[in-house]
Amino acid sequence: MVSVFDVARSVLERTGPISSMKLQKLVYYVQAWSLVWDERPMFRERIEAWASGPVVPELYAHHRGRFTISEKDIPGDPHDLDQDALETIEAVAEFYGNKTAQWLSDLTHSEAPWRDARKGLPDGARGQEEITLAAMHEYYSSLGPDGE
Repeated sequence: MVSVFDVARSVLERTGPISSMKLQKLVYYVQAWSLVWDERPMFRERIEAWASGPVVPELYAHHRGRFTISEKDIPGDPHDLDQDALETIEAVAEFYGNKTAQWLSDLTHSEAPWRDARKGLPDGARGQEEITLAAMHEYYSSLGPDGE
């Protein structure tokens, strides 16, 4: 299994420089759709339900304090990704890549995996609850083939 840095680098190759918030949401959707389409996790790092939406803490620690992230800012190696992984990343980048970071954050806030992980927390409160792979798989596999 590859790291979130390999995935983030590949995402950035397709999108060009984007906000750190948008990068977090895109790697989240890569993980979610990999679970559904490829029947495996894309990367090993944990995803947490932060107030701003799903966040991979290791990736956040690397880009903390930066608003815009570019390919050169991420130490991953997309050459470690197999064809299925690349196709999933491409599909996610194509479907979600033109959306704003706020739109993506709002979308994740409306979906069960993030909401369920934050149950009992007030709006805006800090939280580190994991969004489990099982919760992501269950929710996203229940959606139609186009994610609707």
